[in-house]
Amino acid sequence: METQEMIREGHFITREEAEEILRLPDSELAALMGAANALRLRYKGKKVSIQLLTNVRSGGCSQDCAYCAQSCVSGADIEKYRFVRDEKLYGDDKLVSEHHLARHCIGLSGISFSDGEIEELAGRIRKMKENGTHICCSIGFLTEPQAIMLKEAGLDRINHNLNSGRNFYPQICSTHTYEQRLENIRMLKRLGFELCCGGIVGMGESAGDIADMLCDVREISPESVPINFLLPIKGTRLADRDISSLTYEYCMKVLCLARLMIPEADIRCAAGREVYFRGHEAELLSVVDSVFAAGYLTAGGQGIEDTKKLIRDLGYEPEVESD
Repeated sequence: METQEMIREGHFITREEAEEILRLPDSELAALMGAANALRLRYKGKKVSIQLLTNVRSGGCSQDCAYCAQSCVSGADIEKYRFVRDEKLYGDDKLVSEHHLARHCIGLSGISFSDGEIEELAGRIRKMKENGTHICCSIGFLTEPQAIMLKEAGLDRINHNLNSGRNFYPQICSTHTYEQRLENIRMLKRLGFELCCGGIVGMGESAGDIADMLCDVREISPESVPINFLLPIKGTRLADRDISSLTYEYCMKVLCLARLMIPEADIRCAAGREVYFRGHEAELLSVVDSVFAAGYLTAGGQGIEDTKKLIRDLGYEPEVESD
């Protein structure tokens, strides 16, 4: 199929067409970006949603995810703690309010939690919600009663990434399955949570694997789709992964495809933004409408003020969702 036909607004992109888009020659990137930009402006205007991420529990995870510094098989030199200091958590929440950021994202390492731990987290969420903060939590697998407990505490959104396609998933994790992730997401959606669901690019997967993942994400229909570009971390199984294929052009094709397939969602360029899109920020914001500021769990990132200045200098406006 011709490129113009595949990227025509309103055209339902099949799995085969999705893979074909990722394999387009770089000479056709401008047309692809133009189509993605039209959808970005239609659904998101000139707004950019800035999220702040706090690592609430660090390290000690029982899972063997190859990319993760907090995995039980990782030898990465990171700080480990059961629960972040209240001063840090509530201080970050204050930053969200003071800088008028869209959302406070909190992440907890681990696959499962006791009811007592969830009650403890729910209490902290209630306190942050007093400030009007929109909160997204990345928290592994919850039981239904635990999920209800967090929802009643005011948690707005839950992040649970697919990370890659079904066929490639066993290459990066053996301690839980892709289907378990989908089952958890279906339960959260049934309970009425907003969903944040995306993946990681550059782990050794094929273009077809990314197409598979985005087809499943489209079926989930999350409010937010974070796309991470691998930052190999010393001590993890992917520390020596060859990332030469993660060119600006290829990374942009992935983001454009996400926009074309899930146009109404927030498309977020998450980890890797400051590396793979350095010098291409204007092109990036023509497609995505969501970014992180001040870091990614165990990796640093562009500061809040610098991020806001970049957005405004390029003619966009930070989106305010939290009060």
